This record gives sequence, C-alpha cells and structure tokens, in this order.
Amino acid sequence: MKQFTYEIQDPLGIHARPAGMFAKLAKSFADSTITLTKNDQTVKATQLMKLMSLAVKQGDVITIGVEGGDEAGAADALEKFLKENL
Repeated sequence: MKQFTYEIQDPLGIHARPAGMFAKLAKSFADSTITLTKNDQTVKATQLMKLMSLAVKQGDVITIGVEGGDEAGAADALEKFLKENL
C-alpha cells in the first residue's frame, strides 16, 4: 500500500470542480482502491459526493491511500494532481 499526505493550498479547499476531476482521475486506476482521509473520516476517492462531504478546507492535511495493482503509478498521478490543482 502506498500512502502520502498533502496540505491543501487552494483558498477554496476541495470544491466541486477539482473534486470531480480528482474522482475521475481516481476512477481511471481501476486496479487500485484509492481512499482519502481527513482527520478520522475516510472515503473512497471515486465517490464524488462523499469527497465533498468531508468539507476539506485550505490548510487541512489529507492522507491519500492507494492499494492495488497500479498503486505506484496511481499515487504519483494523484500527488501530481494535488500539487497542480489544490
């Protein structure tokens, strides 16, 4: 299992548009299970409404977990997405 943390830089946090893009990217790695954790709440990264329900704001630290066949590539792609968009 690959895991990394990221501090949200975007002043709006994880709002609808980047959340949708993040979920779509997570879905593209069908061989892996991808989770996003904020504090003690963990959701599947492919479930847009659950991502939005976390209400991730600027300054929040999230943990991304990737487990499966393409976990290395998925973790790299997701980390790059976060750095470029959030």
